[in-house]
Amino acid sequence: MATRMSNPAMVLPDAMKALHALNKAAENAGVSQTTLQLVQLRASQINGCSVCVDQHPRFMKQAGETDERLMAVAAWRDTPYFTDAERAALALAEAVTRLADRPDPVPDDVWQDAAKHYDDQALAALLVSISTINVWNRLNVATKQQAGVRW
Repeated sequence: MATRMSNPAMVLPDAMKALHALNKAAENAGVSQTTLQLVQLRASQINGCSVCVDQHPRFMKQAGETDERLMAVAAWRDTPYFTDAERAALALAEAVTRLADRPDPVPDDVWQDAAKHYDDQALAALLVSISTINVWNRLNVATKQQAGVRW
């Protein structure tokens, strides 16, 4: 598979700055880095972004994440490896990533479960993190960025 062009965020340096700023805002809002990485990995799996599906587990592994949890993210509902708060964040990530898949894209039960575990600032951080990774996924997938290739 040939890459169609350089990553658009690399072509437009202001876009890269904006994406990094969004990511930093989410990281500084009190949600654990582990949870943010889990939702980013799950959204990337849904979107078929090979770059992020390759890259995020590497970062997570370096930070001490276990193989069991990394391998189970795609099947988080059926494994014992995640906390209730992480499950709520993963459900929110799936709903926000799959907006067009159902008439009520982010159902009240998904939102209410997340709100049981996260306050407004943390929910905002999750939404910004999920939205930002969806942007990265779309840039990478549209331009056929290659997993394992570092910019």
